[in-house]
Amino acid sequence: MDFFEQQDRARRNSTRLVILLLLAVATLIGTTTLVIAIAWQVYQGGNYRFDALSGELLGSVALAVGGVVILGWLFKAQQLSAGGKVVAERLGGRLINLEPRGRHEQRVLNVVEEMALAAGTPVPPVYLLEESSINAFAAGLRPENAVIGVTRGAIEKLNRDELQGVIAHEFSHILHGDMRLNTRLVAVLHGILLLGLIGEMLLRGGGHARHVPRSGRSGDKSRGSGIALIMVLGLALLIIGYAGTFFGNLIKAAVSRQREFLADASAVQFTRNPQGIAGALKKLGGLRGSHIEASHAAEYSHMYFGQGMALSRMMATHPPLEERIRRIDPSWDGVVMGGEVFERPTPDHAPASAAQEAVSGFSAGAASAAIASIGDPQPQHLSEARESLAQIDDSLRQAAHEPHGALAILYGLLLGRDPATRQQRMAWMQANLAPLLSDKLLELAAALERLPAGRRLPLLEIAIPALKQLPPQDFVTLKQNIGTLLVGTGQLDLIEWALLRIVERNLGMQRMPQGRLPLAALGTESTLLLVALARAGNTSEEAAAQAFEAAWSTLPFTPRVFAEQARPGVTQLNQALNRLNQMRPLQKPQLLKAMARCIEHDGRISAEEAELMRAVADTLDCPMPPLLGESRE
Repeated sequence: MDFFEQQDRARRNSTRLVILLLLAVATLIGTTTLVIAIAWQVYQGGNYRFDALSGELLGSVALAVGGVVILGWLFKAQQLSAGGKVVAERLGGRLINLEPRGRHEQRVLNVVEEMALAAGTPVPPVYLLEESSINAFAAGLRPENAVIGVTRGAIEKLNRDELQGVIAHEFSHILHGDMRLNTRLVAVLHGILLLGLIGEMLLRGGGHARHVPRSGRSGDKSRGSGIALIMVLGLALLIIGYAGTFFGNLIKAAVSRQREFLADASAVQFTRNPQGIAGALKKLGGLRGSHIEASHAAEYSHMYFGQGMALSRMMATHPPLEERIRRIDPSWDGVVMGGEVFERPTPDHAPASAAQEAVSGFSAGAASAAIASIGDPQPQHLSEARESLAQIDDSLRQAAHEPHGALAILYGLLLGRDPATRQQRMAWMQANLAPLLSDKLLELAAALERLPAGRRLPLLEIAIPALKQLPPQDFVTLKQNIGTLLVGTGQLDLIEWALLRIVERNLGMQRMPQGRLPLAALGTESTLLLVALARAGNTSEEAAAQAFEAAWSTLPFTPRVFAEQARPGVTQLNQALNRLNQMRPLQKPQLLKAMARCIEHDGRISAEEAELMRAVADTLDCPMPPLLGESRE
């Protein structure tokens, strides 16, 4: 099953799960309504005849109970809409992207960056939990607001290969839609749990009221009946709320267990090193230590790499550890190191020499091969990611982990490659940017100019976590500055526009519309995108027309004449991509293959074309791994 099928399946599973939980909520509402209505009748005089229950009373109770569940659900969903950082912070995590402390924190940060670049996803913020156990998690609703959380025990007790296996497991959850499903489960279960919490409060309030001294005997009977009613209502809500939570947790556990097997298998396929993740699981078993002690740990138990809470087999959110290990390592004899950790520290994989030349081009077919690996990156992509990082100047990598340095890099990437345009834009930025930012840009300008072809996208992706720490006003100013800059220096190149779109999407500056439009309804938008790609990758109109026609012939539209298509502007491209993002997941590969056909038409893909293809694919929610040079094909 490929990435797009996994995406579609995750959406369908999410819908089915929501329907199932809605049925559970409806059953809860009906049961609660009946119990409260009977209690009310008792309070009114002990009449148990159901025909005496008014429809108005039943409707009011059902509406109130349903309102409590839905409001609790919506409240939690709104809270989690800010992304995975909400989960990480509630578990006591500390962001380490900006200031990694010590070699262990730097090592896990290196691993996450390599994995992200290899998978074609934005580099997620990494949060460290000060827990001695071995565990990790991925949280968020979309790849652009995902975070990776990892415990102190994991980064100190696992060697690099084992840590890489754990992080690859978490990236599988991000790529295959599990993370979004897990986050939605938290919101739904919170709504159901709220009934039980309200019941608990009513019981406590009623119990307290019973012990309050009475001033006289008048009204004692009605007062006592009222307290009794409150306690009956509280008990009913408590039982029904926690019963609903129990069954909801059963559903959560069943869903989670199956996805864990898939994530383990994906981690092995990504790293081609089964002993990495198997070793991590064996150490976890040997230590008997994957429990998370944070106060909110139970709420997110289904998100962890290992069983984070002590739960019965029926309620366990993860498969038995022995079964997970044997699926990866069938020869395992059942020994889990007897509780002792055998630390086998291995040095970080040395990256390729920075002096190595970047790949200047790719053969036709490299783009198509990369599309086939979307959501399923291979070890060769991991090697390519390490080389990309090695070819980025140390001053740029250091600046990318600091908010204002990352912002300076973003401005620097928008300077362009043409010397005259670059000089003109640099002069404008020096005159108009804040002094601190302007000085930082000037300091990095030479390194940015030396940045090898095809390395702009990796540099931007490792800068994303630091950019997320800047106040929103900095990005309002950025958009205003770009608009003003373009008036004086001309249109952004297509790659510059695509990089800017990536930033806007990952920082929440653009609301991505939802939908499931068929490709057949997106002919105009597809035309605009392919025309822009054809003109960006070819110097002559004739070559551009041939590339467009080759790509267009693979799509389900009537023929269009390239010469009749105007060069699209930034506004048109933005609108086109917003619509294309609403395409059905299973039809996106057809458009991506047309894009590949467009840039492969002349038999060679330049590094700039490869970078542009990946940047546009990223804005279409298709995390495309790096293209591989001929030496790796």
